[in-house]
Amino acid sequence: MQTETRTDSFDLVLLIGRIFLVAIFPISAYLKITGWPGIVTTLTQQGAPIPYLGGIVATAAEAVLPILVLLGIQTRWAAFGLILYTLGTSIIAHRFWEFTGPAQVGQMFSFFKNLAMIGGFLILAWTGPGRYAVQPRP
Repeated sequence: MQTETRTDSFDLVLLIGRIFLVAIFPISAYLKITGWPGIVTTLTQQGAPIPYLGGIVATAAEAVLPILVLLGIQTRWAAFGLILYTLGTSIIAHRFWEFTGPAQVGQMFSFFKNLAMIGGFLILAWTGPGRYAVQPRP
């Protein structure tokens, strides 16, 4: 009985963690879609390669991968995709080492917040989605 309760709790924590971990992405995807030329301009200013394609990939990643994580469909692959995406955005958009003063502090916090998210996605990729998922972990 005690084991079942721990498993139930663990699966519930994984579900809640999945929800919190991806909560920011649909909002960001929506803002990219509604302000479309803005993301391409931003990526161009940041020196991203192929900014138009980068904007499409960023928007698609932020719209699709979090849904997969939320629903628990191909969760490990979706988490791995979000690791790569979040690492890429950190390197392209939050280069705190190029700033000074208050701007550097803001970029540094964003960069390390992204590293913390990557840590969460790494744990999720390792553990899987838990029992409360369309494709529960084996």
